[in-house]
Amino acid sequence: MTAVSAAVALAACGAAGMDDGNPGDSGGREAKYKRVIEDPHPQPADVIEAAGAPTGVARADDGSLLLSYDVLNVEDDEGPAAFAWRIVGPDGRTVAEHAEHGNAEATRTAFKGVSGGFVRVPSGEGADGAYLLDVRGKRHKVATTDTPMRTRPGDILLAELEPTLVYRPATRTVAPPAGVPDDAILLAVDERGTVWSLEQFLTDEPNRVVWQRDGRTLGSRAAPKAYSDAGGILVAGGGTAALSLTRSEDVRGLLVTTDDGGHWQTVLDGGIPWKALKGGSVSLVLELLTDGRLLVGEEGGRYWLADDRTNRAFHQLKTPAPFTSFAVDGTTLYGIADATTATYGLVKGEGLWVSHDGGRSWQQYKQRR
Repeated sequence: MTAVSAAVALAACGAAGMDDGNPGDSGGREAKYKRVIEDPHPQPADVIEAAGAPTGVARADDGSLLLSYDVLNVEDDEGPAAFAWRIVGPDGRTVAEHAEHGNAEATRTAFKGVSGGFVRVPSGEGADGAYLLDVRGKRHKVATTDTPMRTRPGDILLAELEPTLVYRPATRTVAPPAGVPDDAILLAVDERGTVWSLEQFLTDEPNRVVWQRDGRTLGSRAAPKAYSDAGGILVAGGGTAALSLTRSEDVRGLLVTTDDGGHWQTVLDGGIPWKALKGGSVSLVLELLTDGRLLVGEEGGRYWLADDRTNRAFHQLKTPAPFTSFAVDGTTLYGIADATTATYGLVKGEGLWVSHDGGRSWQQYKQRR
């Protein structure tokens, strides 16, 4: 689960006190930005300053976090680019950082937080490209294998599909999970090693959620046939699993269980104006808190949090800025405000925001030096 640490340094800041964006220095900022993407050996601090906001955040088990930053060519979707990551310790201070030159067409590097550090998510076929950064920033090899392994408690879903990979912290091994159905189009792995998948069939049979543990099927549940379009999101953890329901590529509700698949409910209302979600599955945000509550929203739009773990009713969150990405760690909420395309200037409220009280108040991240 991509998230950030509750132990980072934060500075309280309300929406009224946020920077309105580029404070009249577009020329100077543009020049710095261009120098960064054209520099064959960029400095991490320069990349981070040019980026303005992280594009991804991962949390390790000790509270350390890795923030990743991208600086892309503004004039074109091709051309030079720069990438950086910075590891911040539980006290909020930088312990390691790295930057590199690249191109705007390259797949962005992503990490997931695990026990002992952060694992790079492979980009492409197979497990090649995966490695571990420990919390001090030291790089370690991981074992990769094409042989499927049965998932265990603590295994992390590293890549959902094409390829499907899990990471085992105890042995630093990346491998495909065993027993995943050939027709699975969505996948989730919970903290007990249970694999939840959505199967799509070539016949008129509706899509089906299947859950398995230790190589054997524990149960399955057909999705409502009227909402069996391909795509969507599947999340699972703490006895709760939820599948977004789509019709004609639009999200129209949720299929939810809160008792390990014993009973299911279809949520087509619950206080969420589903027809107002215009971005479809591509823009959908579906996150699961450790207390069993679901968070639903759209990138750059609105978000709703369940009133309790029954997930029958939701209330809209007030956010300090439109969030282009959203993450959850435990019961703490994190949002990133950023431009949706590469730009020299900053958007209002740009940066990382955190809420410890279910979205009632937000603080903007400020790093200690």
